[in-house]
Amino acid sequence: MSAGFRQVHLDFHTSPHIPDVGRDFDPEAFANVLHDSFIDSVTVFAKCHHGYSYYPTRIGTEHPSLRRDMLGEMIDACHARGIRVPVYTTIVWDELAAENNDWRQVDRDGKLVGKTPLGSEDNRDAAGWKWLCMNSPYVDYLETHTKEFVRGYHLDGVFFDIVHQTRPGCVCPYCLEQMDVLGMDPEDTEDLLRHSLITERKTMERLEEAVHAVKPDLPVFFNGRVRLDRNAEAGIRPEMAWMTHVDIESLPGGLWGYNHFPLYAAFYKTLNSPFTGMTGRFHTMWGDFGSLKNQAALEYECFLMMAHGAGCVIGDQLHPRGALDKETYRLIGDVYKQAAEKEEWCRDVRPADEIGVLMSQVSEGVANEPSSFSDEGAMRMLTELRRPFCLLDEASDFSRVRLIIAPDHVPFSDTLLEKINAFIKQGGKLLLSHRSGLNEAGVREVPAGLQYKGDLPYSPDYINMADAFEDLPDTAQVFYERGSRVEASPGADVLAYVQRPYFNRTRTTYMSHFHTPVDDVTADPAIVRDGAVMYLAHPVFESYRRYGTRAYKQLAAQCIDALLPEPVLKTNLPSTAQITINDQPDKNRRMLHVLHYIHQRRAEGLDVLEDVIPLYGITVSHRVDETPQQVYLAPSEEKLSFSYDRGAVSVTIPEVRGHQIVVFQF
Repeated sequence: MSAGFRQVHLDFHTSPHIPDVGRDFDPEAFANVLHDSFIDSVTVFAKCHHGYSYYPTRIGTEHPSLRRDMLGEMIDACHARGIRVPVYTTIVWDELAAENNDWRQVDRDGKLVGKTPLGSEDNRDAAGWKWLCMNSPYVDYLETHTKEFVRGYHLDGVFFDIVHQTRPGCVCPYCLEQMDVLGMDPEDTEDLLRHSLITERKTMERLEEAVHAVKPDLPVFFNGRVRLDRNAEAGIRPEMAWMTHVDIESLPGGLWGYNHFPLYAAFYKTLNSPFTGMTGRFHTMWGDFGSLKNQAALEYECFLMMAHGAGCVIGDQLHPRGALDKETYRLIGDVYKQAAEKEEWCRDVRPADEIGVLMSQVSEGVANEPSSFSDEGAMRMLTELRRPFCLLDEASDFSRVRLIIAPDHVPFSDTLLEKINAFIKQGGKLLLSHRSGLNEAGVREVPAGLQYKGDLPYSPDYINMADAFEDLPDTAQVFYERGSRVEASPGADVLAYVQRPYFNRTRTTYMSHFHTPVDDVTADPAIVRDGAVMYLAHPVFESYRRYGTRAYKQLAAQCIDALLPEPVLKTNLPSTAQITINDQPDKNRRMLHVLHYIHQRRAEGLDVLEDVIPLYGITVSHRVDETPQQVYLAPSEEKLSFSYDRGAVSVTIPEVRGHQIVVFQF
């Protein structure tokens, strides 16, 4: 049975106060609904956050009102319809096990982590679970529980959820004892952080070995580990040894928002490991019963996953009585029917990107941390400029791109500096901004002719960007965030200088309602070019994420065009559209995915997407290595006329209604 491409992740965190669990469960009807909704894989539940098991267990505790082997019946019925069935279990959140306070995580202030004895002020607070320590004997129970259901059922994978120690670290007696053995100081924050990572990875290794000791080829994934970190060793790379694939949990209505998945996918698509995106059918967050996401939103989220080469997962939560909601699966079926029709052009693809963005993010080992505004700003700029890109750490393969951007806050270790210099020597280009490129000593070695002198004295300050690029407005453009003061050597070309205001706004020096206007030009470089390298003195990527100032995006675009005068793609698409490029080497074809969905902030903290606004007459000029045999639309396979001139294929897409795949067959 092949890996699922159209999956559902079925939560079932069910209170002991529910009296009729599984009463309406009909295994054949359950499997039929999934099959008729074009679902090829469903993750079901062995144990939930409340701590209850949904199968006859000798290790744990069955839900008190369950009267059947729900897990076994689900697996058998789904297999009869050709549907894969991975199985879910929870790690750190288990309310029953947490009744043993000796197993609880303890923060550095001596408090138990998670729900307090009287609960949270907001009873809907999903963080109101008690946290169990992965150094305690609880992990012995977890291992035995895992072996029990893996051995007992013909499952198709294991999904371990909530693999996370509190930050900076747990100081329960078990952790203190282990830190003492390791020679670590529990009063040192860095030691606590290192010990947390050791604990998480030790648990992952132990549970992966427990699964594969029983069934060596079973897929395994640990949720709560998916994160971005510029330090390859501190990020997920070492942990991929215990995972067969990655699920990027990203419900836009919950903790994540619409910037989250495309940013994470830009990195995870480079790891050469299968990955999926995971959204939800809920309007907001997990467990939002009685809500349904707008169909246009669910289409966009799933088609965006496919455009990045990922499989699709839609989260749902089963009603305690065990019957699937018909409207939920009508919605999922409508979206997954379209996904099934497009799947042939979305499986087994490789990204074809021209730009790599070096991550500035540091995660401290925590999933779902707020992303670096510099990384998000670069992602938003490049998406809106339709410049295909990927996200890189220092262990990435730089040869896959032509230009590398180091946005605002990327320090250069000796290893990274060596790779960057080799990349430039082989013809690559580099765009740096603000403090990126500094080593630990605060010295900038790329480009060689640029020395870091600290912060600029004024903030906000100004640049007339027309001094560097005649196509930009001939005016003093404000830069709200404080930039870096640099000194350029005679060999570097200073394209524009910083312009200062009359004074910084203080208690005694102020004017009008905000900052003072420009006074005069300084001798501080603002835009510098040194051969294959360009430098911007301000944190333009972070600033774009904070303020959305179009001029910052225009400045970045001009720098990119100066370094890459022949872009891989030219199009008349509006900035609200997105485009990705993937190759299928085995089928000798390239796919351009064009998406046009517009979400709006219609509620507090929530972006809503309701309508699909079509585009017509979209022109695309795409640089390729050879003349294609044909160009057509997928999945309709409607052929398009095209022309080929000096390495570029020109084609007109008649209509884009939400999502359109353009196929170049070679």
